[in-house]
Amino acid sequence: MTASLPAQSLRAAIEWAQGQLNSSASARLDAEVLLAHVLNKSRTYLHTWPERELDAQQQKQYANLVAARASGKPVAHLTGTREFWSLELLVNDSTLIPRPDTEILVARVLQLDLPQQAQVLDLGTGTGAIALALKSERPGWSLVALDQSPAAVALAQRNAARLELDLKVMQSHWFSALQSAETGGFDAIVANPPYIAADDPHLQQGDVRFEPHSALVAEQEGLADLMHIIAQARSFLNDGGWLVLEHGWQQAAACRDYLTAAGYTAVASGRDYANLERISYGQWRHTGGKTRSAVNHVE
Repeated sequence: MTASLPAQSLRAAIEWAQGQLNSSASARLDAEVLLAHVLNKSRTYLHTWPERELDAQQQKQYANLVAARASGKPVAHLTGTREFWSLELLVNDSTLIPRPDTEILVARVLQLDLPQQAQVLDLGTGTGAIALALKSERPGWSLVALDQSPAAVALAQRNAARLELDLKVMQSHWFSALQSAETGGFDAIVANPPYIAADDPHLQQGDVRFEPHSALVAEQEGLADLMHIIAQARSFLNDGGWLVLEHGWQQAAACRDYLTAAGYTAVASGRDYANLERISYGQWRHTGGKTRSAVNHVE
């Protein structure tokens, strides 16, 4: 049953919603984001005009959204959008919801010494968040984004069109849509693959309950897809190309070991906003230092 909203002013509505969402660690933020969505305004507007009153329809809509959030439904699914790297992305239940910590991966790729016209591959693109963030910062780069889900491919294409960013999106199970060649083709390959073990209790908590299982869970204690990408990426990287991966906070040492064993150099990890090692990366060197244009790999 949806609780009624007793207050009409924006300030009072937020305070009421915060009370309804007291089990959420981000109750205040959730309340403000949902109210801004109802009004089609920014959160700054809420603080600028706190005494503005809601009409009856807005009160009803807000109360329904707050009730849905109180039941556990992600805010991003309620609003249909999520901000990532200052880009407003459309989201739905066919993909993962972009997380702030994934911006650490974007930042690391931008720090790499890549060509001005680098060719970059994003595996398991989902909403297109990583690829679109990179393209927004490096217009000269060519981005290819792959995902095995047709719904995710369609969503990433919509986000690219909406943001007016040039992104080639294709359906592919990891590298299956690309033609392998000895000399590679991409200057960087990035991925935020499934890395949660099937028996991890966190799968029954928070927003992940509403996200696709296939985008979260991997075999071999969550390491199977990471290992596959590390092994296969070597065939698609140019000489000196980089592989950058997001992973679980307890998987950095294993990823570094796999990267080193596979022959990558300059292997290291990076920390997220909670100071946990959440990305690992390495550089691939070809014998003879040959390269090949990545466009030759796209079917």
